[in-house]
Amino acid sequence: MKLTKAKENPILKPNPKNKWENYCVLNPAVIYDELLKKFVMLYRAAGDDKEHFIFLGLAYSDDGINFTRQSDLPVLSPDYNGEDGGGVEDPRLVKMGDWYYLTYASRPYAPGRYWLNEPKPWFNPPAGGPTFLSWNNTVTYLAITQDFKKYKKLGRITDTRDDDRDVYIFPEKVNGKFVRISRPMFACGEGYENNSPAIWISHSTDLMEWRERKLLMKGKYWWESKKIGGSCPPIKTEYGWFMIMHGVSKKDDSYRVGAILMDLNDPEKIIARTKEPIMEPEFDFETKGLYNGCVFPTGNVVRDDILYVYYGAADKFVCVATCKFSELLQAMIEDKA
Repeated sequence: MKLTKAKENPILKPNPKNKWENYCVLNPAVIYDELLKKFVMLYRAAGDDKEHFIFLGLAYSDDGINFTRQSDLPVLSPDYNGEDGGGVEDPRLVKMGDWYYLTYASRPYAPGRYWLNEPKPWFNPPAGGPTFLSWNNTVTYLAITQDFKKYKKLGRITDTRDDDRDVYIFPEKVNGKFVRISRPMFACGEGYENNSPAIWISHSTDLMEWRERKLLMKGKYWWESKKIGGSCPPIKTEYGWFMIMHGVSKKDDSYRVGAILMDLNDPEKIIARTKEPIMEPEFDFETKGLYNGCVFPTGNVVRDDILYVYYGAADKFVCVATCKFSELLQAMIEDKA
């Protein structure tokens, strides 16, 4: 079963009047807020600057397709002199209680124009200093908000040595503990069960310290041969925890999309897994951009049995694809053998 891409795609494009978002918008977190009665989108954005500093913008929608920007300014910005100084990237949102919990990726220095073969803009840190500064490794951070406009940054929730960016938490505790999905880039190869970067699962009592992790799944099919990672925060269903994930193929370096079902009481147990991609790059706005051949989901919402999957296209635009959620779940259950 394939997701159906909206005819309106791309649903969000760079805004030429704002310097911080005039070059690319991508990889959004999207959630439906019951109080506002709106779809809420936090989208990654960057302007046409050499350093490529990255920000988060805010947009609302009544129908999940047509979004309106809420400000000419970012709602979350990097602290240029702090540990997330390079940008705030690839947000994911979940709600627990009265608060929204935001995970976002960042680097100590802006990444530069990574799609071009040119020198990186960050300075050389002192010899013998922290290695993650030298490599400009990605670290994932946690922030909280109640109105999507004011945020409290709480600090990092991944190890600086892991280069870990596909990170988010479950929307509720399981067996009294918080659950985290991650994709530590260097946790593969010799000494590991997985030869390439894979999806890991961890548990915590306080959301900030995650002392142990366990391999959840590794690449199995042709379209996952280079690496796999989690994409969107899990959705609780009668069948189990539903989760969108992505795979990258060694054949063409393209990003494709799949899904898994995890046991409700033991999410370390995978119940079902799509064998073929449910979405892949095909249109020009997905195959030609800053990363050619990329559909990268970071947000999903279910309303009236419609699953909305929001994704970055070629690291340049925001798009959405949909399906009847009950039909996708049933197809996964029937195909799990």
